[in-house]
Amino acid sequence: MLLELRDKKDCTFDMLSLGEIMLRLDPGDMRVKNARNFRVWEGGGEYNVARGLRRCFGMKTSVVTAFADNEIGRLCEDFILQGGVDTSLIKWVPYDGIGRKVRNGLNFTERGFGIRGAVGVSDRGNTAASQLKKGDIDWEYIFGTLGVRWLHTGGIFAALSESTAEVVIEAVKTAKKYGTVVSYDLNYRPSLWNDIGGKEKAQAVNKEIAKYIDVMIGNEEDFTACLGFEIEGNDENLKELNLDGYVKMLGEVCKTYPNFKVIATTLRTVKTATVNDWSAMVYADGKVYNGLSLPGLEIYDRVGGGDSFASGLIYGLMTYDDAQVAVNYGVAHGALAMTTPGDTSTASLKEVENIIGGKGARVAR
Repeated sequence: MLLELRDKKDCTFDMLSLGEIMLRLDPGDMRVKNARNFRVWEGGGEYNVARGLRRCFGMKTSVVTAFADNEIGRLCEDFILQGGVDTSLIKWVPYDGIGRKVRNGLNFTERGFGIRGAVGVSDRGNTAASQLKKGDIDWEYIFGTLGVRWLHTGGIFAALSESTAEVVIEAVKTAKKYGTVVSYDLNYRPSLWNDIGGKEKAQAVNKEIAKYIDVMIGNEEDFTACLGFEIEGNDENLKELNLDGYVKMLGEVCKTYPNFKVIATTLRTVKTATVNDWSAMVYADGKVYNGLSLPGLEIYDRVGGGDSFASGLIYGLMTYDDAQVAVNYGVAHGALAMTTPGDTSTASLKEVENIIGGKGARVAR
């Protein structure tokens, strides 16, 4: 058995995510700097996983985050409700009228095309979620009284402030106390760490959090930047990952963190912004499990592809306790998510399983 899950009948939620949720402004086919109209979506690295598990895989999920209590916050709440994710654990913070003390985050993201890569510009300083601090959330009530089978959080939320890193540590410690499985997406973003200590700070924070993680998600850059592991024989200027060196490194990772039951990595080769080779691998019990290989995958909107991989992976692990099955669910769900606009998946379980089963893209009538 890879993972020991709490009994479903003892838990209110199958899965809980901890992280910031922003309002995404999407200029469609235009660029942010030239746009006159924007479509709006909700999105956040940790939340996207909860929404995927709810909408595609039918699991009962909730989110812990914070919003300034104004119309933007309530708009985000409405999007979350449309996604079927429980909102009862959201912390609402009184709004000061202009955002001097607290506000809600905005994320302007344009889709890439061909040789032009996607561009994201976040406006998230002083947000309600970034100001969450230790003691703000009653984790004993959440994990002890309500009961949660799986907690997912990640390095984006941990990087928002000194206090959010402390909130993550508080959450994962309490989750482990009650037998909740914990997954964490390292998700290294230099722009979030540069002004608060860079890689040195990222490693200090993530090395502490890593002690409590069962399922670690990240690519080769994440493990180097966040946990300090290097891939032997891998030149950072090379276009392709040295897989043999990477697998050897993962063995060293598991020696340092024997609590890691599963490590998952997406494998993406960017040919253009709209054509990627897409796959993934899982490392568990000292073995490598290679996921579906989807070369030449056509990308409509790549944002959230990794999060949808994570939700498919979690579904596979929770439902089948099988690393091979889980990585295939992750690859298929992540691929489908990148064929539609927005951060979150609109795929169905049937569509995911069709991809796993090798069905093509013929029209369904």
